[in-house]
Amino acid sequence: MGSLASRILAQFAVDRRVLALAFARMADGVGNSFLIIVIPLYVASDIVGGATLGLGEAMIIGIILSLFGFLNSSFQPFTGRLSDRFGRRKPFILIGLAGLTLTNVAYVFAESYLTLLVIRGLQGVSVSFIVPASIALVNELATTDDRGGNMGVYNTFRLLGFGAGPLAAGAVVNLGPYSIATLSVSGFDAAFYVAAVTAALSTVLVTVLITDPEGTKANAGADISIPIRDPSGRNLFDPIFTLGVASLFMAAAIALFATIQPQVNARLEQGPTWFGLQFAAFILAQILLQTPIGRACDRYGRRPFIVAGMILLIPSTLIQGFITGSETMFLARLIQGIAGAMVFAPSLALAGDIAGEGESGSKLSVLTMAFGFGIALGPLASGALVGYGFEVPFIFGTGLAVLGSILVYTQIEETLETTAPIPVVGSD
Repeated sequence: MGSLASRILAQFAVDRRVLALAFARMADGVGNSFLIIVIPLYVASDIVGGATLGLGEAMIIGIILSLFGFLNSSFQPFTGRLSDRFGRRKPFILIGLAGLTLTNVAYVFAESYLTLLVIRGLQGVSVSFIVPASIALVNELATTDDRGGNMGVYNTFRLLGFGAGPLAAGAVVNLGPYSIATLSVSGFDAAFYVAAVTAALSTVLVTVLITDPEGTKANAGADISIPIRDPSGRNLFDPIFTLGVASLFMAAAIALFATIQPQVNARLEQGPTWFGLQFAAFILAQILLQTPIGRACDRYGRRPFIVAGMILLIPSTLIQGFITGSETMFLARLIQGIAGAMVFAPSLALAGDIAGEGESGSKLSVLTMAFGFGIALGPLASGALVGYGFEVPFIFGTGLAVLGSILVYTQIEETLETTAPIPVVGSD
């Protein structure tokens, strides 16, 4: 037992600043994932009104959720480049967290679709300051030998917070209103305050515990352009561009689920609590597997995990369109999470291997930008496609997963010079 505990603890042996940043992102992740569950319920309530321009409820929810991802992703190359040019990461993270805190409070005063749209858009811009700088910080604190493990630890704790939110969000809303002294706080307002407090806590943690790496150098020539063709000529596409496209397809397939909560609940005859569990199942798999897969890709190579993860994404996405039971949907989302875990940390590690000195913010923002665009595309696509049949959004996502699998298999090469052979189960 003691030996097992030691091995588990060894998985999280990283630079203390990586661990501190991971805990900080875990805190703001709780609040952000709260909103993914709460906003659709808020839009469907009688509290929010205003012009709809003839759009249905599912489409309105999709636009509000997607705007966050589109603005977040669109600004990431610029904020990543700026952090490279200044050679500083911490100030960018703090700017983003401060904006996230303020916008979470602003939801309390939002009573129209347009106001929700503006607030969610401002949150997207705020998070665009956090993501590239955070990933660049982790990359610069790592080496080729432990980069996958560092990325895995960072993502494990960040996603732990992101996964905890949905489990509590529905309950916080349903148990309201709350009486605090002489005040009555609705379930929705309580959820928004929780999101604000977690973002504020994250700000405090970064302020106190994080410092920029001593060796980080400003790079005034940091370039935000994304090369498409492989400069080496060995493949058709640049490897970082390829990973970005695959990340976009993967994220879109995963995020299809978020917008269609009413349709999922009606089809499976379940309540918001079950939906929260199913949404969190993907995150649960990520939490359990990101760190060990990150460590494993440091030893066995990046490419095998990326290819296998994209292939596993295909059936785990398709089956969700044909499921009729809550437990089976939970299992499908769990398998989809395993696929995502096999792709995400190894992809960041591979891109980090390629990035030159002072380029971490610019290069790695390609992957985070693409993932954000996928998170935005998924809800928008499912909101538009679900009217043609419950299974149609998931068929669309499956097609994206097939294309992504072909790309990574044909265009990605291994970056580790030496890798150990992957052990075969049952071999001596």
